[in-house]
Amino acid sequence: SDVSPSSLGFHFTMNTYLFAYDLIQFCGHSWIFTNMIIRFMSFGKDSLADTFYSIGLVMRLCQLLSVLEILHILAGIDKSRLFPRFLQITERIIVLFVVINSQEEVQGKYVVCVLFFLWNLLDVVRYTYNMLARTGIYYLPLTWLNFSLCILLYPLSVLAKAFAICVSLPYFESFGTYSIKLPFPFAFSIYFPYVLKVYLLVLFIGMYFIIQNLFSERKAHLGAGNIKKKRN
Repeated sequence: SDVSPSSLGFHFTMNTYLFAYDLIQFCGHSWIFTNMIIRFMSFGKDSLADTFYSIGLVMRLCQLLSVLEILHILAGIDKSRLFPRFLQITERIIVLFVVINSQEEVQGKYVVCVLFFLWNLLDVVRYTYNMLARTGIYYLPLTWLNFSLCILLYPLSVLAKAFAICVSLPYFESFGTYSIKLPFPFAFSIYFPYVLKVYLLVLFIGMYFIIQNLFSERKAHLGAGNIKKKRN
C-alpha cells in the first residue's frame, strides 16, 4: 500500500526529533563520563568524594529529560516496552532526587560515584546506538555491546542503588526528612525510612522484569535472522 506524503513527513519529523533528543542525552552523559575519568586521573581517590558537587547538576538535568522517554512510548513514536522503561527511569529519579539530592551527607559517599559511573557508561553506549539506528546504521560490535553490557551492568547498578538507600537510612532517621506526622484528629504518620525499606523490595522485584526485558531485546536484535536483515 502507498504511504501518503503527510505520513512520510510525520515519520521524518519524529525521527529527527528523536535523533536530536538522543544527541542531547549523548552529549550530557559523555560530558559527565569524560569529566569523571579526567578528574579521577588528575586527583585520584580525592575526586570521588565530590563527584556529586562537580557533575550533579548535569546528571539531574539528564535524568529529568529522560522522563520524555515515557511520553515517547505513550505517544507511539518509540516502540520500546512501557513498563520496564518506566521502572528504570523512576528508579533513577527516586534514588537521585529523593535519596541522594536530599541528604548532603550521602552525596560525598563513594557509592554515588560508582552509581554515576555505571549509569553514564550504559547511557553513552545506549544513546550512541540509538542515534546511529535512527539513521539506519547498525554497527554490529556496537549493537552487541548495547544489548549485552546492560545485562551485565544493570544488576550492579541496582545493588549500588540499594546500597545508596541503605547508607541514607540513618540520615533520614536522624533528620526526619520526608517523614510526616499529622496532628489530631487524623493521627496519621508516614515514617520515611519504612517507605525506603519497602522500596528496596520493589527495586529487586522490578529488577526481575527489567532483566527479563533486556534478554528479550537482546534476542530480538542479536538473533541470526535479525543481524542478516540489518546487514542487508
